[in-house]
Amino acid sequence: MNLEGNSAHPPSLTSKDPRYVIITPARDEEKFIEQTIRSVVKQTVLPAQWIIVNDGSTDRTGAIIDEFGRQYPWIRPRHRQDRGYRKAGGGVIEAFYDGYNELTCSDWEYLVKLDGDLTLPEDYFEKSIRRFDQDPLLGIGGGTICHLIDGALGVEECPKFHVRGATKIYRKDCWNAIHGLWPAPGWDTIDEVKANMLGWKTYSFPELQLVHHRLTGSAEGSWRGRVKNGHAEYVSGYHPLYAVARSLSNMARKPYVLGSIAMLYGFFRSYLCRAGRVNDPELIKYLQDQQMRRLCCRTSIWR
Repeated sequence: MNLEGNSAHPPSLTSKDPRYVIITPARDEEKFIEQTIRSVVKQTVLPAQWIIVNDGSTDRTGAIIDEFGRQYPWIRPRHRQDRGYRKAGGGVIEAFYDGYNELTCSDWEYLVKLDGDLTLPEDYFEKSIRRFDQDPLLGIGGGTICHLIDGALGVEECPKFHVRGATKIYRKDCWNAIHGLWPAPGWDTIDEVKANMLGWKTYSFPELQLVHHRLTGSAEGSWRGRVKNGHAEYVSGYHPLYAVARSLSNMARKPYVLGSIAMLYGFFRSYLCRAGRVNDPELIKYLQDQQMRRLCCRTSIWR
């Protein structure tokens, strides 16, 4: 592998540069992880530290991470044993916290959760942090996820308050206020809802586009991915009426009716089995109130 850059020098941060750190959980990402690393290495403002967690990969992901770690001192590989399967939601957060616990930089201002299958513009972090500077109440932000489909770049739509889990940037004060991430499916909604409940803002930056090389939720197949989404909605505290309304509204999207059935199945199977839910009654009450407001066309975190 031909690695670029000078390994003798750490990131050239000045006293005026924001200090941010990145954690990337990665499992079987040999096809994309090198592109992601090169995208970060070329950033106009480099991270103070980047922990890349090889979450038990069975391909060359770990070897690729190690090669870049030898080249760049601020990239630190962390290897986890293979659990034998992909653990949706909770597995990602377990790997994330393994990386978080490896951080030696304690004076960071921003914490980034970044997937290992993205390509970023070279000024992505510089411009993202500028958005935080412009809005002191912005607690969670990140770029807009796009996919290359038949040679064309398509934007992945998401609610106004939502930042895709593939690229999340947390302001340190907000991170401390929400007490980190819930280790289960739905974590990437729970964090934002709690931040909004506490008075922070959360939103994506439409002008900063990242290419996601794998469709969201496609790692486990379309049916399983939608069932997982329904389960995540239950874990997050969704109101049953809102879960039904959301599933019906998705019937016109691929995989059309089947996708909506899968989401409803995932939600109500979890509901009937009384599966574990986020242990925060105040958060659930706030979320369901916002959902009912949206269904009644009133102001909510959606608009």
